[in-house]
Amino acid sequence: MSDTLTEELEKYRIGPRMRELRLRKKLGLVQLAEHTGLSPAMLSKIERGQVFPTLPTLLRIALVFRVDLDYFFKKTEARIAVTRRDERIRLAIPGGTSPASYLFESLDYPLAERRMEAFLAHFPSGAPPSEPHQHGVEEMIYVIEGSLAVVVDEETVTLGEGDAMSFDPSLLHSYQGQGDKECLALVVALA
Repeated sequence: MSDTLTEELEKYRIGPRMRELRLRKKLGLVQLAEHTGLSPAMLSKIERGQVFPTLPTLLRIALVFRVDLDYFFKKTEARIAVTRRDERIRLAIPGGTSPASYLFESLDYPLAERRMEAFLAHFPSGAPPSEPHQHGVEEMIYVIEGSLAVVVDEETVTLGEGDAMSFDPSLLHSYQGQGDKECLALVVALA
């Protein structure tokens, strides 16, 4: 890449913005790698400005953080955001594996400075449990359809339609849909 292109790309501070998002979410590089399907080494190089991500790679990262691509290129002042049903993108967790443990659709990604994050989670029938993970924000799950097993600190709680659960997500936790139909849940976490 030419020096001119490198200088222009550095002005956007894509790597530092990505690192800021990751630290705000209290994610390590390994955890972010699991969600994006990228290697921790590649993510580290992007954060340090040694590599500039392609647009598809940057979009994958943006989806994990539930931000729009614009977040990396300009200051977003949006105070109201509408996410239309047909505009949501499903992201498999963990990234790059089949079958996925669950898929999520961000419901509020256009807002850059939000205090909570909301997504619609799909837990396919017969899918493996998610990898145990932890993060530093409060989380609430509401089951819309189906049944969901939530393991928090080695204790399993099964939720049915209309059930809700809140927990301290700094404890290891994982999810798995139960039964022979997909589980659909609303998940909200403080940002």
